[in-house]
Amino acid sequence: MSRLEELPNLGAVMVQKLKEAGIETPEQLGAMGAKQAWRQIRALTDSDICLSALQALEGAVRGVRWHDLPPDIKQDLKAFYQAEKGK
Repeated sequence: MSRLEELPNLGAVMVQKLKEAGIETPEQLGAMGAKQAWRQIRALTDSDICLSALQALEGAVRGVRWHDLPPDIKQDLKAFYQAEKGK
């Protein structure tokens, strides 16, 4: 895939946030990973980015709808989100 728009879970708003955070391609997103991409968006474009956005990014990295992420991955993302929001 050559465009962020082609990844699951990524609508126009999320794609815009990614690009504003300097993430232009699926390859960049994959290399960075969902957690770091979420951090970068939070720092540069959206300080209120939510857990659902983190899950959407993880699904995009894995090529699946975020609803289909395994329960242990969802739990890990929730713990990460809560720890980050507490900072």
